[in-house]
Amino acid sequence: QVQLVESGGGLVQGGGSLRLSCAASGNIFSIITMRWYRQAPGKERELVAAITSGTDPHYTDSVKGRFTISRDYAKDTVYLQMNSLKPEDTAVYYCNAYLSDYDRILRLYWGQGTQVTVSS
Repeated sequence: QVQLVESGGGLVQGGGSLRLSCAASGNIFSIITMRWYRQAPGKERELVAAITSGTDPHYTDSVKGRFTISRDYAKDTVYLQMNSLKPEDTAVYYCNAYLSDYDRILRLYWGQGTQVTVSS
């Protein structure tokens, strides 16, 4: 089995910064892609950023220039550095990982989410 554990959420004033972390552990052979999603109250879950080995990171337009996704391959951990935060960034942030386990089975796993609240 595989677990994804997010951390780093919290309450921050507008213009501030937060750094989210998502650590994967368990039956992991190779992680292909790691992504950050967010879901605000009453809204659908949306893709925020994604990182795949050998390709440029992907960002949704609303966070370009403010958020940076990075990955520590040795630790199977993905980070989301969020700067110049706005109240509209308030949401529960989820990470997911598309990976192969040691049986070479590809699956998508999700973390439990971490709350980010940005005050105006």
